[in-house]
Amino acid sequence: MSHDYDALFAQDRAHFMHPSTHAHDHASGALPGRIIKSASGIRIKDHEGRELIDAFAGLYCVNIGYGRTEVAEAIYKQARELAYYHTYVGHSTEAIIELSRRIIEWAPQGMKKVYYGLSGSDANETQIKLVRYYNNVLGRPRKKKIISRQRGYHGSGIMTGSLTGLASFHQHFDLPHADVRHAACPHFYKAPAGMDEAAFVRHCAEDLERLILAEGPDTVAAFIGEPVMGTGGIIVPPKGYWEAIQAVLARYDILLIADEVVCAFGRLGTPMGSQLFGMRPDLITTAKGLTSAYAPLSAVIVGEKVWDVIEEASARDGAMGHGWTYSGHPICAAAALANLDILEQENITGNAAEVGAYLNARLRQTFDDHPLVGEVRGIGMLAAIEFMADREARTPFDLALKVGPRVSAACLERGMIARAMPHGDILGFAPPLVLTQAEADLVVDIARQAVDAVAADIL
Repeated sequence: MSHDYDALFAQDRAHFMHPSTHAHDHASGALPGRIIKSASGIRIKDHEGRELIDAFAGLYCVNIGYGRTEVAEAIYKQARELAYYHTYVGHSTEAIIELSRRIIEWAPQGMKKVYYGLSGSDANETQIKLVRYYNNVLGRPRKKKIISRQRGYHGSGIMTGSLTGLASFHQHFDLPHADVRHAACPHFYKAPAGMDEAAFVRHCAEDLERLILAEGPDTVAAFIGEPVMGTGGIIVPPKGYWEAIQAVLARYDILLIADEVVCAFGRLGTPMGSQLFGMRPDLITTAKGLTSAYAPLSAVIVGEKVWDVIEEASARDGAMGHGWTYSGHPICAAAALANLDILEQENITGNAAEVGAYLNARLRQTFDDHPLVGEVRGIGMLAAIEFMADREARTPFDLALKVGPRVSAACLERGMIARAMPHGDILGFAPPLVLTQAEADLVVDIARQAVDAVAADIL
C-alpha cells in the first residue's frame, strides 16, 4: 500500500463520501483526516503512528477489542472452504446453522428463529416488514403504526430513520414517515420539576397510553425501544420503566421490539439488555457486538408468538417475499462464531459487569460535583457525562459554545477517543468490553484533564 499520505488524503477528499461527515469541510480539507492503520486491545494507531485509546469501541461495536487473530483465522478458514452461497429456499451452511443456535442461547426465553442481514438499520427494516406481515395475515390491515421514542436511534433508512427520534436524521429527508409516532424519552434527569422517579415512570407510561388511544389501538402495531438508549445520549431507564411500558403494550396487543444493537452480547454485563430489565420482547434486533464488527452482520431474533403466525401463513400464502442477497453470509457467520467463542470462554460479559461498574463509579466520583457537569450516568460498559450551565436548574449551555465537542476534542488531544453525542452537550463512553480497571482509571483521568481544560476557558 502507498504511504504517500498527502496523495491518499487528496483521493479521499475527491472520491469518498463519508457517513455522518460535513461534506464541504471534508472536501475542502478544513476537516482533518485520519487514516487508521492498525489496532490492538482498546487502542488504535493512525497514519502518523499516533496511538489512541478508543473509549467508544468504534461505534459501540468492538466488544472483544481489536486485533483478535482468532477471528481473522476463522474468516480465512471459511473463505477458503466456502466464501459464499445464498440461504434462499432452505440452503444453509454449517456456520449459519451453528450460529443460529448460539444466538438463541444468548437471547431471553421465548425466542425461536433468527433472520440475518448486514447492519442494524437493515435489521430494523426487516422488523418493520415482519410487523406489517404479522398483522396483515391476522386480518388486521389497519394495525401498522410503530411507536418509537424521542431520542431513540434505530437506523438511517427511510423507515428506520423515521423510527429514530433525532431531528438531525430527519432533516431534508421528508421524515418521519406517517406510520411512525414518538413517545416520551425516559430521561429522569429531564423530568418535570418535583417529580420523583416512580412518578416519572408513570408519566412515561401514561404518555404512551395517551398516544396509543389518540391514534386508535387498532392502528398501533408495535413499540420499539433500546433497553438503554445509545446515540440519543446513553440514557438508562428509571427503575420500573420497562415493566410499566410492557403493561401498556399488553393492554392493547402491541408487539415489543427490543433494539439490542448496542446492548446485546455483553455490553450491559448481561447477555442482552432484555434480561437485565425484565423485558419480554416479541422481536429483537442485534448487530454490532454479534461479530464485534470484524465483519458486517445483523440478526433479527423472532419470538414464538410472531413465528407461529408466519409459519401458519406460509401454509396458505406460500413463502414470505423478503430476502437479502447476503442473508446468513458464511464468512460473517464464521466471524460471529469466533467472536462468541471469545466472549464466552473469557467471560467478557462478566468483565463488562465488573469493570463497567468500576468505570461508572469512578466517573461519578470524579464528575458528580464538577462545575461543568449536570449529570453522570451509565450502566455496564456504557457511560455519559452531560454538561450543564446550571446543574440544579438543568439549564444547558449555549449551543454556540459547543461544550461537548470541545471536551471530545480535548480528549483526542490527550490520546483518547470519547464521543460527542449528537443530542446536547454529552460526552459518551462505550469502551471495548475487555477494558481493565487500570485502563478505566486512564480513561477517567484523561476525561478529567479534558473537562478541566474546557472549564478553564468557559467558566
